[in-house]
Amino acid sequence: MAIDWKGLNPAPVTLFKDNGDVDFDGNARLAKWLASIPGVKSLVILGHAGEGTFLTHDEQLELIRVYKDATPLPVVAGITGEGTKVAELEAKEKFEAGATGALVYPNHGWLRFGYQKGAPVDRYKAVAQSGLECILFQYPAVTKANYDLDTQLQIAAVPGVTATKNGVRDMKRWYNEIPALKNAFPDLAIMSCHDEWLLPTMFDIDGLLVGYGNMAPELLIEYLAAGKAQDYPLARKYHEQLLPITRAVYHRGSHMEGSVALKHALRARGLIDNVNVREPLKALGDGADEEIRAAVKASGLTVVQSVPA
Repeated sequence: MAIDWKGLNPAPVTLFKDNGDVDFDGNARLAKWLASIPGVKSLVILGHAGEGTFLTHDEQLELIRVYKDATPLPVVAGITGEGTKVAELEAKEKFEAGATGALVYPNHGWLRFGYQKGAPVDRYKAVAQSGLECILFQYPAVTKANYDLDTQLQIAAVPGVTATKNGVRDMKRWYNEIPALKNAFPDLAIMSCHDEWLLPTMFDIDGLLVGYGNMAPELLIEYLAAGKAQDYPLARKYHEQLLPITRAVYHRGSHMEGSVALKHALRARGLIDNVNVREPLKALGDGADEEIRAAVKASGLTVVQSVPA
């Protein structure tokens, strides 16, 4: 059965114990809470927000199994292996572990050197052979690993590619390339991942695939509905309501800090009890926890009274 991407697809953080081990029980509780919210369509793990590349091979596969056992929602796994053959084998293992979908990262050598024509589409063809539904992942335009329109169209034509997660962060390109993708592939689900400035993209999308979905899923689902209804005043209202927490979590010195800040927000909401991270992430500076707690309150995000066991 095809994944229904047309809603909120959170990218949960990964929780760790004080000794540095993955807290599989804590991750299962977070998965169950997110899955309990109407409008959440899938859970996307082992990506940037989830510190996916900081987990060992065995930890990655076990986390997929934990999520698969914890919730009936589709589990989508990040595919990050460098070589195309490596990514193909990684996808097969993650499919066998219980993943349903794949968020296919570019080969990270392309971030520095760019890609050769044809290499990205071959990567998607290799991953799609696993049986995982694939998401075309568009990186920011400031990197050399973002795909030109022709490459996006080639990838979208690969059987098994059913959605795109677009984080181009260049609205000139967004306004040209998203309509072209929609026109060529009307069934391709368009998802934004512009956590730090969602409003400009909210009126062109079918769903959201965002780390933001960890901390404010209830409001993001309403925000998305306003965008789909082309109700700008209501969407603007949600934008303004969420702006304190947007600033506190995503308008920081490095976007990588967002993963750490998300954990502070989750703790402020009563969903987790620590903010442990793995290197190379670092703890936030003095005052960050108080700042984020205040932002959670200012955005109207309440403490969750009942978290599934």
